Amino acid sequence: MELTLWTYEGPPHIGAMRIASSMEGVHYVLHAPQGDTYADLLFTMIERRGRRPPVTYTTFQARDLGGDTAELVKGHLREAVERFQPKALLVGESCTAELIQDQPGSLAASMGFNIPIVNLELPAYSKKENWGAAETFYQVVRELLSNLKSEEKTHDPQAWQEQGRRPKVNLLGPSLLGFRCRDDVLEIQKLLNEHGIDINVIAPLGSSPADLIRIPEADINVCLYPEIAESTCLWLERNFGIPFSKTIPIGVNATHEFLSELHQLLGIHSYNPKKQTNQSRLTWYSQSVDSNYLTGKRVFIFGDGTHALAAARIAKEELGFEVVGIGTYSREMARPIRAAAKKLGLEALITNDYLQVEAAISEAAPELVLGTQMERHSAKRLGIPCAVISTPMHVQDVPARYSPQMGWEGANVIFDSWVHPLMMGLEEHLIGMFRHDFEFVDGHQSHLGHLGGSQNQTYEQVEEGTITTNDSALTEADPIWTTEGKEELSKIPFFVRGKIRKKTEKYARQVGCRKIGSETLYDAKAHFKA
Repeated sequence: MELTLWTYEGPPHIGAMRIASSMEGVHYVLHAPQGDTYADLLFTMIERRGRRPPVTYTTFQARDLGGDTAELVKGHLREAVERFQPKALLVGESCTAELIQDQPGSLAASMGFNIPIVNLELPAYSKKENWGAAETFYQVVRELLSNLKSEEKTHDPQAWQEQGRRPKVNLLGPSLLGFRCRDDVLEIQKLLNEHGIDINVIAPLGSSPADLIRIPEADINVCLYPEIAESTCLWLERNFGIPFSKTIPIGVNATHEFLSELHQLLGIHSYNPKKQTNQSRLTWYSQSVDSNYLTGKRVFIFGDGTHALAAARIAKEELGFEVVGIGTYSREMARPIRAAAKKLGLEALITNDYLQVEAAISEAAPELVLGTQMERHSAKRLGIPCAVISTPMHVQDVPARYSPQMGWEGANVIFDSWVHPLMMGLEEHLIGMFRHDFEFVDGHQSHLGHLGGSQNQTYEQVEEGTITTNDSALTEADPIWTTEGKEELSKIPFFVRGKIRKKTEKYARQVGCRKIGSETLYDAKAHFKA
């Protein structure tokens, strides 16, 4: 067991809670001590939901360990079924309760409930949250479809043509506490509808047990989040012959490939990517002169497997960044991350230690970090711009506005969230460079200063394009700028003009020059080697 301040993933029963909370008509009875109810806050605070998760905790205490905790479990099971009347019941235990070995799933199966019961045996000390979510979704689907398994395993994904209907697909993988899943689903629904493809079932997010039973009615499955849905898609392919998509539509190029893959699987007329070229502003910007500023920017990427892989591809292929580091905390996704790192000439970082990630960022010295909320804190300490691309996330990464990561609009959102930190970093750099110049100190005029304010301007009140003086404010020792000198000074960039003016006036006083013209300005420049 490892003690840590922060962790990228919770224990597997948190993953099970994500699936239960994502669905309708499902209740989860969790055998857990009193302190484990903290998990409710993840949904009410981070997801900002108006209701608590559909979870009943046994909440045993230390004094209960001397008695019959099995009877305590059975009592809570009975109360949960009577009160909530779920269409399916999930039963599991937290990491602490696992040590007691009460086997709550077996207890529930022996109580005669007339509803499907899913016994979740999630090894709390060897697996993590994403695995727990994937295993729970897989177990629920398998339990509900076990009586419907096809013996012949024949499935024609192009049968819709003979049946005189539009093709339909399942969107599998989106869940609560996933990164922008709600908005991704909306974007993919819109995208598929534009290509004549209907949605059969979306699961687990917003689905019911009755919806899951309809999964085999779809022509193909769309695996949106492999961490959650890949094992379920593989099982459906083995037992029902339903193929599933392998491309995750995050980024312009990946969205093109995703649509092309779906068209091929469904036997729809050939997909023409040229007609979709201008769907995202990212493509236009990448071809513009302004994008030259981004070319070659060094970027470090860390997050869950799906988003880290997508980020690396977008960074290299679509924005012209140089990827100097890539890694994931999801050990289940370690193999594809290592393969992507090898193509980039890098060694993948597979770890759940945020301090190790911070050390790797420091060593790589990137100009932008793409990571989780942990990397945001690390990047802040290192003074590097950062954009969050993956869970774990903070409440600020669950925006109330529409902000997908997938599809054409997702590419726009990604472009904004990645490029803005770089641009703001440039702005802060310039302000830091010239913070001692008079334009950046308190009391300086804005570019609209000539429209109002004091009429008694002095040398300190220099506008960007003109120089104005008030001779009554000058002493006999102060040099005077001629019209020619003012014109020449105005050609100098504003962020160094103040220094040049002061040095020129200093030089004029030293040599006894009363009037400053263009010749004096160049003499001063040569004198100070400015």
